[in-house]
Amino acid sequence: RRWPTLPAGRVRWARDRTGPVPRPRDTPPRDTLRASTRPAPTGHGGSVGGFAVWAPVAETVEVVSGARRLPLVRGERGWWSLEVPDAVHGTDYAFSLDGGPALPDPRSPWQPAGVHGPSRVFDPSAHRWSDGGWPGRPVGGKVFYELHAGTFTPEGTLDAALGRLGHLVDLGIDVVELMPVAAFDGHWGWGYDSVGLYAVHEPYGGPAALQRFVDACHVAGLAVCLDMVFNHLGPSGNYWDRFGPYFREDRRTPWGPALNLEGAGSDQVRRWVCDAAAWWLRDFHVDALRLDAVHALVDDSPLHLVAQLSHEVEVLSSRSGRPLSLIAESDLNDPRAVEPVALGGLGATAQWNDDFHHALHALLTGERHGYYVDFGSTEVLGQTLTRVFRHAGEHSTFRGRDWGRPVDVARHSGHGFLGYLQNHDQVGNRPRGDRIGESLPDGLLAAGAALVLTSPFTPLLFMGEEWAAATPWRFFSDFPGPGLAEAVRRGRAADLAGLGWGDAQASDPQDPATRLASVLDWSQTRCPVHGPGAAPGAGPEPAGGGPCRCRQVRMLAWYRDLTALRRARPELRDGDLSRMRVDTGPDWLVMHRGPFLVLVNFSERTAVLPLPGPARPVLAWGGVGLGPDSAVLGPQDVAIVQREDDAPAGAGPPDGEDVADPP
Repeated sequence: RRWPTLPAGRVRWARDRTGPVPRPRDTPPRDTLRASTRPAPTGHGGSVGGFAVWAPVAETVEVVSGARRLPLVRGERGWWSLEVPDAVHGTDYAFSLDGGPALPDPRSPWQPAGVHGPSRVFDPSAHRWSDGGWPGRPVGGKVFYELHAGTFTPEGTLDAALGRLGHLVDLGIDVVELMPVAAFDGHWGWGYDSVGLYAVHEPYGGPAALQRFVDACHVAGLAVCLDMVFNHLGPSGNYWDRFGPYFREDRRTPWGPALNLEGAGSDQVRRWVCDAAAWWLRDFHVDALRLDAVHALVDDSPLHLVAQLSHEVEVLSSRSGRPLSLIAESDLNDPRAVEPVALGGLGATAQWNDDFHHALHALLTGERHGYYVDFGSTEVLGQTLTRVFRHAGEHSTFRGRDWGRPVDVARHSGHGFLGYLQNHDQVGNRPRGDRIGESLPDGLLAAGAALVLTSPFTPLLFMGEEWAAATPWRFFSDFPGPGLAEAVRRGRAADLAGLGWGDAQASDPQDPATRLASVLDWSQTRCPVHGPGAAPGAGPEPAGGGPCRCRQVRMLAWYRDLTALRRARPELRDGDLSRMRVDTGPDWLVMHRGPFLVLVNFSERTAVLPLPGPARPVLAWGGVGLGPDSAVLGPQDVAIVQREDDAPAGAGPPDGEDVADPP
């Protein structure tokens, strides 16, 4: 892989890589600039009409484009800028500090030649939006779908993903959550080693592709949540410490130096982060941001960075007239993440709830290693369904200390916590990247889906789980150079050991086959024998006629039925935790949701579950027998029933038909 210098080839770059600059056909190269004598407004990096950069320790700063070097004007608080009328959409540029090598812009909106190459001016107003009628969407209680652009389709681009939006609409999805698309080194990766917070990874299609994707989602009725990583930056292509004090060597995260959020110069570093958030929400019409691992933000300042983001996003939401949201990933089990800033909280709209996942996963699979050690019983699952956290001040065996804080169910809605059976971490951080469906019988997999989609939480699905995808999802990267590649392999092995996997053999993250194996196989959503596209008369008909009973097709139908029922009946999406009630036995669970009861038999034997009175079936995986005060469920089956004293005449599932057998 070879990376370019600027077109004139006379500029010394941070890394000695040469070659032709790849350019979109509709973007002619611009590499000759004429400057005015006026400084440009600060705070925007390279944009139409000028350039600005924060470089507080530099004596001189030049903008470099082709063979031209133009000196910037020193301004206040370490900012340098220059008005350049010839800087237009498509202009390549870089910054040179004190006559040094040409460096990409810390606020670069476009890195078409990769994170080591020149930056390029991007005009966000050039896109002609079609979402003028989009009112926005409050995300609490809505169904999220986590999607990785590089493995969602074989092409691995945002434009290719557009072709699958109809599937998401039919599935009943409300919010598409894109895993990080910010620029990182290499072609493929998870995206959590990004360095360009303002630029879209070029192999995904660059910034214009993200605008097209968001626009199409809104037209289809889907909100978009973008995953952002502000707790650290990747190890390759990260030149920002040459510009100023972006990092603190005395404060570190598990992934490297922490951002400077409280030392000298931290006000501009915080501004860099907050302006990035506004960039995506305002200029790309994104509806929500997921903030990765906020517990790893090293910030003891009076106003935590997340609280500052929450305030600024609230102001932007008011100005734009549409709801905007922040979703925090936090390992602290602390409800203050979603409490108002005025009350000492961080002000996030919602936070991920790993305890619910661990309780559900450990019970379904029987795994008890690593952080699953304190989970695995029906009682613990019931606790997370009613009180959110398993560790709410109690001792955590995995951590070796007391952990978490209790959630006041009278004040907090379940919609403030995301619940999931799978996500990128819980699948990809397994040595083989195996999905839970690989080891579970269909009934337990269906039960897990039912508990997520009828829980009081905001449900999140991970791409492919809706059809029990047989493809794994593994950790993969594409860092150039043997030194960094080997460091990634060693770090991966250490991470897995720390999670309780010991010396389990993992896939090589740098092997291209690892990413290729993780690409979704969309043919699995169609039955080759009985489904669309099957040859006439191919294969035997399902026993006794009726719907196809192939695993992936059945599971996809089950997920669609669950989301449709959830959308049709508000009781099944009620976030009021004070109304939650869960009854448990050694191997069964009954969750009360208004007039509905979610019944699960986790055992390999037929089970009798108590009912508060007569009920009628609404949706079931497997057969369910209903008596006046009990239900009989087959081994590892799940059913949703409705109490007859609360069921209006003719009540039933969305299509008006009772369901007593698997779809």
